Amino acid sequence: MSAGRKRVRFWLTLLVALLVVGGAAAGLYRLRKVQADVSFPVAQAKHGDFLVIVRCRGELKAARSVEIYTPMVPNLRIAWMAPSGENVQQGDPIIRFDSSSSQQDLAKKEAQLKSASAALDQWVAQGRITAEQDKSDLADAQYAVENAKIQASIKEIKSKIDGEEARIDLGIAEQKLKVEQATVDLHAVADRSKMASLTRLRDQAQSDVEITKSRIAQMEVKSPSSGFLTFNLNYQGSIGGNDAKPYKVGDTVYSGMNLGEIPDLATLQLSGSIEETDRGRIAQNQDVIVRIDALPELSLPAKLDTISPLAEVTMTEWPPTRSFRAYANITKKDPRLRPGMNGGMDIVVNRVPNAISIPAKALFTRNGKPVVYLADGGSYRPVEVKVEARNPDEVAISGISPSATVALVDVDKKEAKK
Repeated sequence: MSAGRKRVRFWLTLLVALLVVGGAAAGLYRLRKVQADVSFPVAQAKHGDFLVIVRCRGELKAARSVEIYTPMVPNLRIAWMAPSGENVQQGDPIIRFDSSSSQQDLAKKEAQLKSASAALDQWVAQGRITAEQDKSDLADAQYAVENAKIQASIKEIKSKIDGEEARIDLGIAEQKLKVEQATVDLHAVADRSKMASLTRLRDQAQSDVEITKSRIAQMEVKSPSSGFLTFNLNYQGSIGGNDAKPYKVGDTVYSGMNLGEIPDLATLQLSGSIEETDRGRIAQNQDVIVRIDALPELSLPAKLDTISPLAEVTMTEWPPTRSFRAYANITKKDPRLRPGMNGGMDIVVNRVPNAISIPAKALFTRNGKPVVYLADGGSYRPVEVKVEARNPDEVAISGISPSATVALVDVDKKEAKK
């Protein structure tokens, strides 16, 4: 084979090899592009007003509610109760207590009342008999005195001796009259004292009967207003309050204790815990966006109403934390809202107009500077940006187009792992 043909074959072989390597490199490049498109999640930048917020957690509470208290009756035991969360009307029975012991007390006290009334009536009748007897005895004594006076006048005419005897008889009759008068007065005083004592016993028995009847009448508690009934947890016997359970039939309660409430749903507000570092950024009447965990599709507008002037110490976690309590009034109520629902509120402390915002996890640091990775035709390139404002989930930046698409992962680190 001549040298010319060898050179031609060499260059043809080299050309084929270069074409094969080039094709493989192009395929690998396209494969990497596809893999990048598939494996790297991206997000579209947003353009518009950026809300700078303070976020906190809390629960729904009613600013106004009607409290439910147990009656002032000892030894209360629940016999029946309406389900917690039920919609009740004013005057509906919501709880009944066991009245069997009170019924037994009532029967005993009514028997005591009848006995006391009978004793009083008997003494009144006996007093009348005694008074009539005393009246008769007093009249006889008065007659004896008058008769003695007449006899003394007659005998004084006959002789001195008979006159003296008559005067002595008159004196004796007058003394008997005084004794009888004293006896009558004593009987009257004794009758009044005994009657007062029996009347007092009768009145006391009557009062006991009325008190027992009043207690029995209080054994059924009726709803003081219309609304959704909520009962408190029973902390009796619980250890640290962690194992508290709802009240149930058979539980014993104290008299005069708060058993539950009927909240006014028109006054629902979210009570949130504000960190000390954020207290200086919030103020009354700021706009608030409320979100409820049980209703994630809702975004409820609200207004920041009140902020506690002093920080509260939270002892439910260790170490204890200090925070302020803030209340947001929900301006547009939803009928599904209930007190006790957990949720969060975003307090709008500032607005950045015409801002470009991206998810917070799309912002990275490269050489100490904030960067984003722009998606450009299947490839990603880092671009330095300037942070204008931050939120827990979003960041307002400048330095990219409002229509840019950014990666949600650190592309350089991902590529380095490959």
